[in-house]
Amino acid sequence: MHIHILGICGTFMGGIAVLAKQAGHKVTGCDANVYPPMSTQLEAQGIELITGFDPSQTELKPDVYVIGNVISRGNPLMEEILNRGLPYISGPQWLAENVLQGKWVLAVAGTHGKTTTSSMLAWILEYAGLAPGFLIGGVPQNFAVSARLPQAPKQDQNSVSPFFVIEADEYDTAFFDKRSKFVHYHPRTAVLNNLEFDHADIFDDLAAIEKQFHHLVRTVPQAGLVVSNGLEDSLQRVIAKGCWTPVEQFGSDSDWQAANPQSNGSFDVLFAGERQGHVAWDLLGEHNRMNALASIAAARHVGVSVKVAIEALSQFKNVKRRMEIRGEVHGVTVYDDFAHHPTAIATTLEGLRAKVGDARILAVLEPRSNTMRLGVHCHALAGSLSAADETWLYAPPDLGWDAAPVIAALGGRGRLAQDIGELTRQLARAVRPGDHVLIMSNGGFGGLHQRLLDALTAREADHGS
Repeated sequence: MHIHILGICGTFMGGIAVLAKQAGHKVTGCDANVYPPMSTQLEAQGIELITGFDPSQTELKPDVYVIGNVISRGNPLMEEILNRGLPYISGPQWLAENVLQGKWVLAVAGTHGKTTTSSMLAWILEYAGLAPGFLIGGVPQNFAVSARLPQAPKQDQNSVSPFFVIEADEYDTAFFDKRSKFVHYHPRTAVLNNLEFDHADIFDDLAAIEKQFHHLVRTVPQAGLVVSNGLEDSLQRVIAKGCWTPVEQFGSDSDWQAANPQSNGSFDVLFAGERQGHVAWDLLGEHNRMNALASIAAARHVGVSVKVAIEALSQFKNVKRRMEIRGEVHGVTVYDDFAHHPTAIATTLEGLRAKVGDARILAVLEPRSNTMRLGVHCHALAGSLSAADETWLYAPPDLGWDAAPVIAALGGRGRLAQDIGELTRQLARAVRPGDHVLIMSNGGFGGLHQRLLDALTAREADHGS
């Protein structure tokens, strides 16, 4: 089968492309914006990328067009597909029908931490020899790819693993299917990591998102398991709407708890009040401990012992673009992070502060998500950035809201920039040896990370000459 994917460079649709190619299908795709890591991953898989949405792509004559949720009516290629009555399907539905059918699906949902928790869970199952398939909205460094089909388990090379881990997004499916993506997946094990208001472009309020999460819970069988954050009132309301599945909660005063956290990131795991073991790793912050508890609980549901799960996490290498060090030039360390919601921004900064102590942190934020660009979270931004010594907020002319009050609320520690080039120059002038520059965006940010590293390298070269 030949599939042509519209919006192929999104993390989800790019993952579908990889899975389809591994399954033996011919895969091509198109998108408007192409940037790493997804573009490089697709190229490495030998998948042809076409820039733009020209109607002439129908001459490829694929068997079906797989439509990403970034595609809307008015897209020239989509209009040609509709006008000619060509076959099309959403990404989540294609995945459900062609990959997930008959699998034990472990779905990780939540406002934050889906990618990290999915990566932890997939790695635990891999470490335990279960060879799961997975589709994750990032590139786990333990695997180096964001998606793969189930493999043959170590203990039975003549079979294929029944397990599939998927990052379960609540965003809508496609322009012709406004249900959340995750209702297509029919998980047997469902992780509800947390739930806050987000995606203001499609949801009116938190209650609307809770309704979608309840739809997910309604699809989990009685023989399944719901692993839920016990500290979230929103998730308590979701489960109270009706749940026909056993529930295990994580967080303080819950079934699963993290105890005795150390400055190096390690902590004890408790289940039903009993110590199960000690996670020895260098990931920092309460959010990562919660992610770990969720992944341990979910892995236990498929038969992985807590002891083995803890051993696996000691070798977990995190995900690209999650506090990823992009480079260090003469004592200045530049990080890349995907944080794009006030809570995620705050926890990311708190984790970095715990790591670097009193060293200066320069935070750089691009409000790029649809919700951020609508200004829904602007009132919470200053507070979320409080752990940084200095902050730059990228506010291009088309941002859609006045960023000046956010900068004012930072009390002299904030700067505005409307141009990537000027932002690079300001940062290069401001940094000094020992600084940590945390660049946060859910997009490519105009290549700011490398621009800054190049500018610092050039500056040192000039000084040396």
